[in-house]
Amino acid sequence: MKRFHKKVAKLPFLARQIIGVLLVIGGLFGFLPVLGFWMIPLGILVLSVDFRWARRVYLRMVVVWRRWKGRKRRG
Repeated sequence: MKRFHKKVAKLPFLARQIIGVLLVIGGLFGFLPVLGFWMIPLGILVLSVDFRWARRVYLRMVVVWRRWKGRKRRG
């Protein structure tokens, strides 16, 4: 995550905001062939560079994902 943040942080503020919002909006239309639901977490990750609320949401998603993977391996 730190490596990604360093690369994204080099972009201008407005570009990061536009990219993040477009990724989240595109992810909402993930049922379409070209777009995917994978775009939502990526958009939140881009937004987490600048916004504390997005950082909290992203970290919460990581915790849920790791718990789910742990249960999947055990069960």
